[in-house]
Amino acid sequence: MDFLLAAVALAVVLVVAVALHNRLVRARVRVDEAWAQVATDLQRRHDLVPPLVATVRGYADHEREVLDDVVAARASALGPRPPAERQAAEDGLGAALGRLVAVAEGYPQLRADEGFRQLHGELTATEDRIAFARDFAANRVARYHELLESFPTLVIARGLGFERRPTFVADEHARPAVTVRLPASGS
Repeated sequence: MDFLLAAVALAVVLVVAVALHNRLVRARVRVDEAWAQVATDLQRRHDLVPPLVATVRGYADHEREVLDDVVAARASALGPRPPAERQAAEDGLGAALGRLVAVAEGYPQLRADEGFRQLHGELTATEDRIAFARDFAANRVARYHELLESFPTLVIARGLGFERRPTFVADEHARPAVTVRLPASGS
């Protein structure tokens, strides 16, 4: 009888351990998926930089420093690096793009250029997607970390080597908002 009771208790503990392990794995996979979406949106931003720089260069070639800063920031953001350095590089690219768009404000013929307007619209939409994806990923990371720190999951997590994941949240002070006023169509 004692053997049967011990076997049932061991089976219950094993089932709970497996269920908690699977829950941790699902949470970790969701974090990875969320960061993959952030990476996709960041890549979209990187892909928009060359045509945007080329368009602005056609109108404002003497703004060489701003154009060079954007190109250098993009190159820096594309390189492999740890999450904290990647975040700083992405924030630098965002700031450089903000300066580029601010420079474009001084060129009415550029603001009126359909190619620039389309690229600017795509960049704005991409920045919104990046912000949403970062928030979503940060939420997934927070939920994963809650699992890692909650009893009894933390026993399984520590025993099986589950580790915290880095967060990648934009620094609110790294990139001031840029207001762009494009002329209304038809004016």
